[in-house]
Amino acid sequence: MSAINKDIDSIAAVKSAAGSPWDAINPESAARMRAQNKFKTGLEIAQYTANIMRADMEAFDADKTKYTQSLGCWHGFIGQQKLISIKKHFGTTERKYLYLSGWMVAALRSDFGPLPDQSMHEKTTVASLVEELYTFLRQADARELGGLFRALDDAREAGDSAKEADIQSQIDNHQTHIVPIVADIDAGFGNAEATYLMAKQMIEAGACALQIENQVADEKQCGHQDGKVTVPHADFHNKIRALRYAFLELGIDNGIIVSRTDSEGAGLTKEIAVVKEPGDQGDRYNSFLDVEEIDVADMAEGDVCFNRDGKLVRPKRLPSGLYQFRQGTGVERCVFDSIEAIKAGADLLWIETATPNVQDIADMMNEVRKEIPDAKLVYNNSPSFNWTLNFRQQAFDAMVEAGEDVSAYDRAALMSAEYDESELAAAADERIRTFQADSAREANIFHHLITLPTYHTAALSTDNLAKEYFGDAGMLGYVAGVQRKEIRQGIACVKHQNMSGSDMGDDHKEYFAGENALKAGGANNTSNQFS
Repeated sequence: MSAINKDIDSIAAVKSAAGSPWDAINPESAARMRAQNKFKTGLEIAQYTANIMRADMEAFDADKTKYTQSLGCWHGFIGQQKLISIKKHFGTTERKYLYLSGWMVAALRSDFGPLPDQSMHEKTTVASLVEELYTFLRQADARELGGLFRALDDAREAGDSAKEADIQSQIDNHQTHIVPIVADIDAGFGNAEATYLMAKQMIEAGACALQIENQVADEKQCGHQDGKVTVPHADFHNKIRALRYAFLELGIDNGIIVSRTDSEGAGLTKEIAVVKEPGDQGDRYNSFLDVEEIDVADMAEGDVCFNRDGKLVRPKRLPSGLYQFRQGTGVERCVFDSIEAIKAGADLLWIETATPNVQDIADMMNEVRKEIPDAKLVYNNSPSFNWTLNFRQQAFDAMVEAGEDVSAYDRAALMSAEYDESELAAAADERIRTFQADSAREANIFHHLITLPTYHTAALSTDNLAKEYFGDAGMLGYVAGVQRKEIRQGIACVKHQNMSGSDMGDDHKEYFAGENALKAGGANNTSNQFS
């Protein structure tokens, strides 16, 4: 017996026990509403999606073609439309996630207005967005199932048993739009206690995977900007443990922690690490500092010095009070950070890089995997990279290495449209197309994400619409550029009343009021023009 039929029977039993006051209650209608609200709490969602993500990680370990992907979201509607589109085009949501970008929360969701990615936005905004995303995804389930229920009623009314059986099968095997969200908790928004409290909010809202970075919370910068300041490993690992405790307290024993290192581009630290014994974690962190050997007599007022291998050294300190690392140590520090994070309890790694280069990423991950063989990476396919220029330069360099003639190309100007139809551009585009598959195989990247895609697509589409609508095209700018494409591509929100829940509201009116229901979806509803 299907789940919905079991619910019909159980609700019918409750109705019978309640007696005549419940005479107007239809068990099948109530069972349909229950099916449309499969997940009752955020913790149910967190557990369900953690199970999915863990299974996907295991599948990836066995087969590197089974990497996962996500796109960044800044509004529930955006996340909903992605999953509706994914189901429409691919028939399944398998290995397709959502990413919650702290950058987009700061830029688009703060009460202060647009902010840089420096953890200045309200802490609670992140958890609120997780909840909003899942509210919209749950509504997508309800909307899709509502359409199937109405089709089922039509088939029954027409006496079409074959169609009724087919639709019932679709209902019984319905795949939810609920998928894992990898959620950005920045550097924890404060100390370890603040990190723990914020993590609890995010998990309670439904997040099964939290991504935290090793920057100083009050000096946090976007990973693709300058001025990044990292913390000693002991400080960062306190926050990793805070996340684990938050998961365990809430009963999500298999929650996922993504440890991000910004060390590749971070040349500064605020602290000199505590050293308990030579060669320990703190000692290794300090070994990367840019220092000069001095004599005690050379110490100036306020100098900070320490013993390194029996010698007194003074780390170079900037006017800001920050200490700097030696130039060229970023990659080595990334490897060190990653190994230590896994040992501290992280499940997945995230390494911010200067460019999207498969070999560079693989070189770092191969060093990590010498010590942690199953270490897996989450990688930011960032819009901060100029993908066209980077990959055309990579293709150019490959041609040079192969001894091919590159005299027709100017390496510094390869972004130019004059090269768009060239052999080099085609080779570069092929590298971009296969980047995710190549790096999953070569660098053990389990999850590929684009942090800010809808920020850019919204800007691009708005620019095109404004140019046409306010120009000579007038209303044709909207009709030809938007609505006609929506209709022909089967975009669900062309019926925007349906997307906002109008048809579900009509269903409920009928459940509640029967033949007395005043419904919106009648013959005079202009949305019927899109049927």
